[in-house]
Amino acid sequence: MSDSGQSPGQGSRMLNVPSQSFPAPSSQQRVASGGRSKVPLKQGRSLMDWIRLSKSGKDLTGLKGRLIDVTEEELKKHNKKEDCWICIRGFVYNVSSYMEFHPGGEDELMRAAGSDGTDLFDQVHRWVNYESMLKECLVGRMAVKPAIPKDYREEKRVLNGLLPKSQMTDISTKEGPSSPSYDWFQTDSLVTIVIYTKQKDIHLDSIIIDHQNDSFRAETIIKDYSYLIHIGLSHEVQEDFSVQVVENVGKIEIVLKKTENISWKCLGHPLEKHNSLIPKKDTGLYYRKCQLISKEDVTHDTKLFCLMLPPSTHLQVPIGQHVYLKLTITGTEIVKPYTPVFDSLLSEFKEPVLPNNKYIYFLIKIYPAGLFTPELDHLQIGDFVPVSNPEGNFKISKLQEVEDLFLLAAGTGFTPMVKILKYALINVPSLRKVKLMFFNKTEDDIIWRSQLEKLAFEDERFDVEYVLSAPTSEWKGKQGHISPALLSEFLNRSSEKSKVLLCICGPTPFTEQGIKLLHDLNFSKDEIHSFTA
Repeated sequence: MSDSGQSPGQGSRMLNVPSQSFPAPSSQQRVASGGRSKVPLKQGRSLMDWIRLSKSGKDLTGLKGRLIDVTEEELKKHNKKEDCWICIRGFVYNVSSYMEFHPGGEDELMRAAGSDGTDLFDQVHRWVNYESMLKECLVGRMAVKPAIPKDYREEKRVLNGLLPKSQMTDISTKEGPSSPSYDWFQTDSLVTIVIYTKQKDIHLDSIIIDHQNDSFRAETIIKDYSYLIHIGLSHEVQEDFSVQVVENVGKIEIVLKKTENISWKCLGHPLEKHNSLIPKKDTGLYYRKCQLISKEDVTHDTKLFCLMLPPSTHLQVPIGQHVYLKLTITGTEIVKPYTPVFDSLLSEFKEPVLPNNKYIYFLIKIYPAGLFTPELDHLQIGDFVPVSNPEGNFKISKLQEVEDLFLLAAGTGFTPMVKILKYALINVPSLRKVKLMFFNKTEDDIIWRSQLEKLAFEDERFDVEYVLSAPTSEWKGKQGHISPALLSEFLNRSSEKSKVLLCICGPTPFTEQGIKLLHDLNFSKDEIHSFTA
């Protein structure tokens, strides 16, 4: 906003304008079963073009920089393409100028014209950045009646440094899991925080821990809910800590090391959303700064990036899920999703000896004319990149008792397949075969080709087939695009009634076409999982 020479100024601070991030903090960005199609944009209507326009100083709200409280009656009046206001999470935007820049098309935006579009944004790939992309379109916020203030004395009452249960965030829900609880214990040198999840399917990748300064944050993912412990610790602790899960009872133990061997009178004071259990879709993304350790060429345009987590963070990205990387480009924070991989398909082809792996690896294709990946490629070793909490709806239970696993990948759509492939070969006793059909333009585009072929040689259950859309005349393998003929030949079960899972990932047209063809071949919705790149 500072680049444009125009600012809502004091009003924006009073309005508590959301933080600038792209996509929206709670965005899923990748969804199962195809997602939505993008609409071809006119020349000069790219994301970069929109950023330039929004920083040009042009009045995009029609209010000359003023911010107003908007009544429902006023909102309803602005329901035309040339005069279109939309409310998202209590904030109202004039999206008239954004119409031609919206990748989902004008019709999609018009579905929310003159009304509250929050649910629509939540349903349709919440990657449209109403917070950063539309910050110069901010009209104001919805006018609401003031809430009756709570008794001041009750609000300030504190017990052992923590608010009593009656004042904690309401964690009761009829549909969600039973409410977890926590306790803490101490010795002269250690503080142990114990979380009782009351669930049996809790693993080390179910919990994310971040300790920064005196703020301690532990988020536990329980089914589709998030349970948060968020405390300002009463005393200093060392950076490193240990965490273990007693899986059969769903108990999590986090052991912190005291900086001073003194007795704590209380654990600390509650911070935002402490002791809350809320649907995961309603939680914002939490970022920590990870350090770039290495990057190496994998193909002519794809690189393997290695990022190191802070010493005070525990984060293991579940199989089939992704995180967001965030960069500030031309003054705007841009966020993109990436699925972590291993550093290799072959090295240490076993369960990691140390579960607290501090490194995250990404296979990323660099697009020279792109907005995000060139900036990522220009980072120097030692630079920091904010990395979000994991997101995604793939459940490891999908692999249980699978006999035939078919993987369909195009380009960097190969990345979700890496961990799925390794996990299945190591941990699924029922597995009879895994087949990967890998679509690329040329032979030079094939990621980890030698590793894939070595793995196929070493494990007779695994087989890989390459399909090229622009091969040289020397290419003897399959060529073309995803088609009924290719799939019907590829998808041969080990037995007539074998339990099957098909995973597919690639550019949106590839994924959508592939899902349609799989349905045509009589595979059920439950047998297909798609990752939308």
